[in-house]
Amino acid sequence: MRAFLTIVSVAVLTLFLLPNVMRADPAQWASEWAKTDFTKHAIPLDEIMSGGVRKDQIPSIDQPKYISVSEATTLAPTEPVVGLTLNGKSRAYPLSVLIWHEIVNDVMAGVPVAVTFCPLCNAAVVFDRRVDGQTLEFGTTGKLRYSDLVMYDRQSESWWQQFTGEAIVGERTGQALRFLPARLESFAKFRARAPMGDVLVPSDPNMRRYGMNPYGGYDSSHTPFLYRGELPGVVAPLARVVAVGKRAWSVDYLQIKQRIETKAGLILTWEKGQNSALDSGVIAEGRDVGNVLVQRRNDEGKLVDAQYRVDFAFAFYAFHPDVKITVE
Repeated sequence: MRAFLTIVSVAVLTLFLLPNVMRADPAQWASEWAKTDFTKHAIPLDEIMSGGVRKDQIPSIDQPKYISVSEATTLAPTEPVVGLTLNGKSRAYPLSVLIWHEIVNDVMAGVPVAVTFCPLCNAAVVFDRRVDGQTLEFGTTGKLRYSDLVMYDRQSESWWQQFTGEAIVGERTGQALRFLPARLESFAKFRARAPMGDVLVPSDPNMRRYGMNPYGGYDSSHTPFLYRGELPGVVAPLARVVAVGKRAWSVDYLQIKQRIETKAGLILTWEKGQNSALDSGVIAEGRDVGNVLVQRRNDEGKLVDAQYRVDFAFAFYAFHPDVKITVE
């Protein structure tokens, strides 16, 4: 999760450090997490491990700064962004920024949102930050479960699984965040559908090497970093899958088909023109993994976005081991 995770460093770290990675140790964590109630947890604590950094060493963005789409001239058309539209307002969150921060606490069209990205799982997820009438603010714990980001809320310091939106440790254990529909799309796609939208930019351009990928070659690796679970047998662990609820399709299969329409009314499409953020050392030079879109028709017959994700296969399988991934 640091700037020097290349293919070689991932392999070396996995080989030599994995046996010695700090396991769950609430007694040791207590000095850093005085407010967290470790007696309450929804999962075995030994499923949690250190990601090699401490609390907030991957800093969330809490006062986001934006420019207009027309001003975003340094973004390549094919660069990936998380595109979010709420109540007629649209914002793009480039992965070139999110890959260094993983969480943006924002308010959009009056809705408090958390825009999150876990590079190890390719999981771009947007949540409504309101739970039981309280607006939460999220940060990074430095911990992982199934290689997925474990977040925490700064109000209770409960720990939350980014992939599922569920609180897994602390007083809020069992509560869940509401997912908001968002697209992982190229900047060109976002610009075409939201020409009056805003684009997230770094508050301090010199804080990180924005535009660079600190996980060079990661999505070509044979195994995910710091992952101890079982792997899916039907696709490579770091192959991408498009997931809708508890259904998933191989993106390679969707690329061949170009369009899939299900009996339940889902319409899945693939179109070229989006860089992988986790391939080349420069995100804008990453290989083309395409744009995935999932829509359905509403009661008026209009196409609207479904709630969908594009994740690495191993991560989807870790949280949904009983779900078959469609590959043909």
